Amino acid sequence: MKMENSAIIGVGVAVPASDRGRRRRGTALAFLGVLAFSGSFPATVYAMQGFDPWLTALGRAAVAGVVALVCLKATGRPLLPPRDQWRAYALISLGVVFGFPAFSGLALDLGASTAHAAVVIGLLPAATAACAVVSAGERPRPLFWAACTAGAAAITAFTLTQHQGRPTWPDLLLVGALLSAAVGYTEGGRLSRETPGWQVISHALVLSLPLTAPITAVLALTTPVAPTPQSVAGFAYVALVSMFLGFFPWYAGLAKGGIARAGQTQLTQPLLTLIWAWFLMGERFGPVTVVAALAVLVCVAVTQRART
Repeated sequence: MKMENSAIIGVGVAVPASDRGRRRRGTALAFLGVLAFSGSFPATVYAMQGFDPWLTALGRAAVAGVVALVCLKATGRPLLPPRDQWRAYALISLGVVFGFPAFSGLALDLGASTAHAAVVIGLLPAATAACAVVSAGERPRPLFWAACTAGAAAITAFTLTQHQGRPTWPDLLLVGALLSAAVGYTEGGRLSRETPGWQVISHALVLSLPLTAPITAVLALTTPVAPTPQSVAGFAYVALVSMFLGFFPWYAGLAKGGIARAGQTQLTQPLLTLIWAWFLMGERFGPVTVVAALAVLVCVAVTQRART
């Protein structure tokens, strides 16, 4: 086995300095992606002040798809991926192009605060790892499943304490967003080992255009539209950064640093989102929210350490 592959395994194998540097660069790139994604919830709330939730969810994908099409054309890359990879790209599209924007946007529209959503989505790294375990056939230690269970229990307890002992529709929608993103991240991380990350997300967006473009056009003509500078800025962020540019460093980081190692940077996303919610939107959150976020942080950290 080549030493390069040994660095990826990283268990009981000496890692050359060049590979250590490559992994550090991968972690740094992945963190840039997480930093970009952490602003998605506040930007979505701003966008929905002037646009319908469905228009925000699908319109962002349509705009990003057109930009991706231009980028592929300008660089001379194929507009569509190989046909034998279409199933994987379909899963990416269902997860991060359609599922996550729609579920999370509707949850925020129905009353979930940005802080509340950030805590629930805090289980995303663990869910992504679990999907990777299933798709890759890995055999994690029992500690992995124990930490996943503890994290799920922490999220369940948090949602029940927030809503008089019963989950609400926003909570269920956020779970849908969580699972959607986990599937999309898993397939995207797997494909990015062979294809540059920016091409992976570009192909997924272009393959989705036959659906996102006409639906966006219909929604733009049939739903109330009241654009303001704030809502336009929010829509531009989720379309260009959350849906497109943020995946450049994210997938590149997973490819360079390894999904298990570089993916740990996602542990910071809930806390970063809480900071953005406080700084940009003036949201206030009590100690229960902070404790829940920290509990999820610990549980997900354990799952990442104990994956295999």
